[in-house]
Amino acid sequence: MTTTTTTPKKTPVKAAIASWVGTTLEYYDFAVYGTAAALVLNDLFFPPELPEGIRVLLSMATLAVGYVVRPLGAFILGPLGDRFGRKFVMMLTLFGIGVCTFIIGCLPTYEQIGVLAPILLVLIRLIQGLSVSGEQASAISMSLEHAHDHRRAFTASFVTSGSASGGLLATAVFIPFAALPEEALLSWGWRVPFWLSAIVVVVAYLIRRNLEEPPAFIEAQALKAELPPMKQVLRFHWLTIIRVAACAIIAGVSYLFATFSVAFATTGYGLDKATMLWVPVLASLLALLYTPLAGYVADIIGRKTVFIVGAIGAGVTTVPYLWAITQGNWPLIFVLGILCNGFFYSTANAAWPAFFAEMFPNRVRVSGLAVGTQIGFAIAGAIGPVASTALAGEDLQNWIGPALLGLGLMFVAVISALTARETRRYTLHQVDEVQQSQRERDAVTASIRIP
Repeated sequence: MTTTTTTPKKTPVKAAIASWVGTTLEYYDFAVYGTAAALVLNDLFFPPELPEGIRVLLSMATLAVGYVVRPLGAFILGPLGDRFGRKFVMMLTLFGIGVCTFIIGCLPTYEQIGVLAPILLVLIRLIQGLSVSGEQASAISMSLEHAHDHRRAFTASFVTSGSASGGLLATAVFIPFAALPEEALLSWGWRVPFWLSAIVVVVAYLIRRNLEEPPAFIEAQALKAELPPMKQVLRFHWLTIIRVAACAIIAGVSYLFATFSVAFATTGYGLDKATMLWVPVLASLLALLYTPLAGYVADIIGRKTVFIVGAIGAGVTTVPYLWAITQGNWPLIFVLGILCNGFFYSTANAAWPAFFAEMFPNRVRVSGLAVGTQIGFAIAGAIGPVASTALAGEDLQNWIGPALLGLGLMFVAVISALTARETRRYTLHQVDEVQQSQRERDAVTASIRIP
């Protein structure tokens, strides 16, 4: 009798689409909440007797809360992705994010229930932050491990392309509601974009339910290691986690662009809300089309080079972009905003999925990637909107402090990236070899039991 062993096949297209849809939902949530935090949540969930600048700051703080809790979620969900599968976590986080987004649209306001309103808002944001923390790491690992070796950065870039499509979808949805009369916007208009997340959840579920685990994960699971993924990654890859976290801080520039700059322009300088929302819409449209191209370039010239070029460009162009807002110069606002976020940040955004993921071997990839990125994003999510709002002053008119903050975030990310290894020429098996020390290989081998 002949036993036939079926070798698992790579399905890069299916994996890329499934990952893209999930990240679209994640960033739809972020962009909807960020836009609402900049435009209406300060009026709806906080005491009206507080100065407007303080209410905006508190509103931005609720945005940051969802990021602060993410590292905790990464410690929980990361090991699940390495033990039970990338798909398992992708399905879990899909419903966690979507349900929380829908519930936010149902919350009563401060006028209706008083101080309980912001408490409930923060509580939902905490649960949402825990859910989100494993989504990208699992989706990136899924895409990377299904990809052909010479197209790993390109395939993985569809995960962050989802951030552009999610931001584009959310802001485009918000534009007609932002143009509503003030009374309609504050009574029911702001809720509808949150409720529409249910549609994205259903679409993502239908696409993801038939997705198979990548061959590299299945092969690794054939050998049962007793050394837990989180213990392994913290013991042997703690320095890499710090490096990834420092690189991920560049996300603060994007958060500054997507949330703070909207409040800065509309509240601080009285610019038209609906017109201002077209800046991130057009930037996201460019990013949606351009991100896979930048990922393709990262496969040719290197993840590290592309990431550094994008990070420097995004940080530097933040300065004239904020200055243009103070001048009320719409042509400059649009050109510089699109250049900053749509082009330069998208360049870095296309490279980092493969760049960061290939810093970890297969057995601990989701754990290491989740913890490293979520620590960095938590810092960026707190610093980007909150610190920039505080630096802008009570009247939200100081642009120099937030501009210097953007440069500082860029500096940290670039210096950290310079210390990393370039892995574009390696196969995934070679990545495992070069990213594991002999001490780690010995420890893992000693813990393996043959089923």
